[in-house]
Amino acid sequence: MGGFMKAYKLLKQRRDGSLGPLFINVKQKIPIGDWLESECHPTKGYAVRPGWHCTAKPKAPHLAKKPKSGQIRVWCEVEINDITPFQRPKSQGGLWYLAKYMRIIRIIG
Repeated sequence: MGGFMKAYKLLKQRRDGSLGPLFINVKQKIPIGDWLESECHPTKGYAVRPGWHCTAKPKAPHLAKKPKSGQIRVWCEVEINDITPFQRPKSQGGLWYLAKYMRIIRIIG
């Protein structure tokens, strides 16, 4: 799987240490180090944009790092492949990527 690039993804970290998505397919466990193909899970209240949603920098000002719910969120360095750039407003972090494939490299904080 050549042609991958580095990006960042904000994930929730559960009490058992496992990682998972913030809003879509929230029960999924995302392991570190394994390539995962994206899936499409239409969810009421969210636009359908198939792919792993990743940022060019570990920054998404519109997403709280420490939400009132107490959920623990961590930034992860990821590698992505088969991407489509997606320009968001600066207030949402600017450049994002929709990726067909992603793997977590490490938790960065």
